[in-house]
Amino acid sequence: MGQHRRRGSRRHRLLAPSLFTALSAVVVATVVAGTHGFDLSDATAAGKEARSPRAAAAAPATSPAATTAAPASPAPAADTTPTPAPSATPTPTDSPSATAPATPDAHGVVLGATGPAPADNRETATVGALFSGSVAPGNHFCTASVLHSATGNLLLTAAHCLTSTDGVTFAPGYRDGSAPYGTWQVTAIHTASGWSEKGDVDEDFAILETAPSNGRKVEDVVGGNKLGTDEPFGATVRLYGYPADAEVPNLCTNTTAQQSAYQRVIQCPSYPSGTSGGPWINTATGDVVGAIGGYQQGGDTDDTSYSAYFDHTIAELYDQAEAAAS
Repeated sequence: MGQHRRRGSRRHRLLAPSLFTALSAVVVATVVAGTHGFDLSDATAAGKEARSPRAAAAAPATSPAATTAAPASPAPAADTTPTPAPSATPTPTDSPSATAPATPDAHGVVLGATGPAPADNRETATVGALFSGSVAPGNHFCTASVLHSATGNLLLTAAHCLTSTDGVTFAPGYRDGSAPYGTWQVTAIHTASGWSEKGDVDEDFAILETAPSNGRKVEDVVGGNKLGTDEPFGATVRLYGYPADAEVPNLCTNTTAQQSAYQRVIQCPSYPSGTSGGPWINTATGDVVGAIGGYQQGGDTDDTSYSAYFDHTIAELYDQAEAAAS
């Protein structure tokens, strides 16, 4: 499925052999400025992206999502290690405080419990909402996060979140109608070929480019999270996401499991529509190892979320996106 095949990998026994010849062995990033992906009715879409003019439609009925998906509530497999109103002018004071904690306080964290993400936190500041039109309550449709890069202008989200960059803006640290660090316009979408050609759920991730805002790149203002690849399925992560009907991001910490050959699963309550694209940040490394998406476009229940597994496919996409943004 997709571009993930590795020679000699026993994990391929989990998938139908006929799928492995469907796509080439090399990932080709697709850069989009304008319409991209599928032009289908949102009425058929499931998952955790909020309905929006910029939210993508579901994959075609013939896609892997419809033909090879596991049951809706799989039992976790054993751990396996794979072979301001918006601020128009950000200023230096917009950056998270130098005395703010780098990550949420882990003391007393209950695994699998969901609550509001803390404000004035450097990690939380890297997570924001995607907006269609003005940055105002009710206009956000997916979640994204700043991805560390040499170019300082890249975001991570789910591929199914966007079909176009028109009018799409990102507000890191958004809450209660305010964009405390400013807003950045999305200018390009990068996806892997398995997603752009066939809606492969194992490649439901996207890297976005953003334009400078008042001469400043988004990572210069709020920082970014390093991309983590080939990490064990059984990692403990902090899961962020903006529910479509809320103005504060959710945060849940729990241990992930393997849902299928190239899908992670996590049990965290209250992650409904709008949370698609939310980052999975490894508590041990600080790397982002997933984004809500993949199987069932991230999950068709509020309490179970999925992510495509991050391996060489997204690593190659990241390299190409970084080169294009230079």
